[in-house]
Amino acid sequence: MEKHAKVVGVCMSQRRPDPKINVGRGFLKKGHGLVGDSHAGTEKEVSLLAKESIQKLCQETGISAESGSFAENITTQGIDLTSMPIGSRLKVGEAVLQVIQIGKDPSQAHTYHYQGYSILPKEGVFCKVIKSGEVKMGDSIKMIKGEG
Repeated sequence: MEKHAKVVGVCMSQRRPDPKINVGRGFLKKGHGLVGDSHAGTEKEVSLLAKESIQKLCQETGISAESGSFAENITTQGIDLTSMPIGSRLKVGEAVLQVIQIGKDPSQAHTYHYQGYSILPKEGVFCKVIKSGEVKMGDSIKMIKGEG
């Protein structure tokens, strides 16, 4: 993990087929997810995607995308999400998340594509909320050692 990992987007949608909008802040509720988001209350409570992954795809394809364009709840910067072991704990703003899955099994349906592209199933990280708390753009992201 790099020194200055931070939140650069907090995104939600009220209905699953709708694109997620960067609302800038939200509340991560233990055992539920991002309050107000259509994916809250599911097994994969919160999704994270690195801004670096979005930027790489934009450079390779020429498309323009923002936080939330790929259906992620939290857009991160400065942390290598896909290298974290399952079970890793992250302090994100006031909340604590635990990584439960990296990417998606190709057999699992992923219905949201942005301009024909979908990177969340490959480079997204899915977490459960183990400690409730506020999260907002600019908040730091820190790996928690031990039981956190």
